[in-house]
Amino acid sequence: MNKRKICVVITARPSYSRVKTALCAMDAHPNLELQIVLSGSALLKRYGNVAKIIRNDGFEVVASAHNSIEGDSAEAMAKTTGIAIMDLSMIFERIKPDIVVTIADRYETIATSISAAYQNIPLAHIQGGEKTGNIDEKVRHANTKLSDIHLVSSDDARQRVIKLGEDPDTVFNTGCPSIDLAREVLTSPLLSFDPILKYGGVGPALNWKDGYIVVMQHPVTTELGKSRENIEKTMSAVIDLNIPTFWFWPNIDAGSDSVSNLIRQYREGESTKNIHFFKNMEPRDFLALLKNSKCLVGNSSVGLRECSFLGVPVVNIGSRQQERVRGVNVIDCKYNVLDIKQSISRQINHGHYPSEHLYGDGFSGDRIADLLSCCKLVSHKIITY
Repeated sequence: MNKRKICVVITARPSYSRVKTALCAMDAHPNLELQIVLSGSALLKRYGNVAKIIRNDGFEVVASAHNSIEGDSAEAMAKTTGIAIMDLSMIFERIKPDIVVTIADRYETIATSISAAYQNIPLAHIQGGEKTGNIDEKVRHANTKLSDIHLVSSDDARQRVIKLGEDPDTVFNTGCPSIDLAREVLTSPLLSFDPILKYGGVGPALNWKDGYIVVMQHPVTTELGKSRENIEKTMSAVIDLNIPTFWFWPNIDAGSDSVSNLIRQYREGESTKNIHFFKNMEPRDFLALLKNSKCLVGNSSVGLRECSFLGVPVVNIGSRQQERVRGVNVIDCKYNVLDIKQSISRQINHGHYPSEHLYGDGFSGDRIADLLSCCKLVSHKIITY
């Protein structure tokens, strides 16, 4: 029996942590041949050297597609997607995968789906069927309609994919593979490294061992004119609280330049004496950093996914995650300095929450690999409307 060639396209730093355990399971599976392709912002150093982390973890990258057009605009996102379609189409023609895997909802992922679907290559989509209420949701549902195999993270997501007209026999609730890493961290929760010594970053040395918070806030593509203003309110709140803070650089989404410029402006002054900035961390280290924090602040989906499993208190700001299923660990607040400060203080005073299994039980990677090794290979739809 020939091994099935499974091509996983990784387009951004969060995508790798989302699927690392699935990649490990595919790589070890006797009936699968893993093909990793890097594209989009995963290849940009300013967003962390994801390619280096992947190779250090022992994976081989079979192809890279440099197609990110940097710029603080929706136009740059659209152009990047168009170039990526051309690049990935040529790569798929060369490496001839049996299945292509696309991940979640970032704007670059639609290029993977279009390239595979137009070449009649069976397409598997991880994390379909979820709701957020912004451009990511449009991309996610478009990926679903282009896909043939659906590897969703919850029963709620499975039902939504079926309601979109997908054949129930092709929709599998595997759980989210990012929870697999969270399970490992939950069983060994101590922070075994110094974040500043290991990753450098920019900013002052912090007395973080007595407690710290983590900030990860991205621009919202439907609120581009307010990206800088929204982040500035979080910055003001964190500065006022004067708690040691590890702040992570935003994604490459439209609006990121104005956010990055704001961060540079603040870090050059004296006001951010309690904040240290990072671009990226290895996935397990990042989750261990979260697990040992007092609170995660911002609008990243990690607050609703991994943090619900880890029981980390979360302050979710604004509309970016407004439709996504969340646990008891999350407090939602508006773009208001006082509201943000009060929410952070409330979460710190509460402390950690019980673990919830909203997005899986921590054994998703093996399920995904097993399904891809035996599922029916089709590149056409059975319409169930």
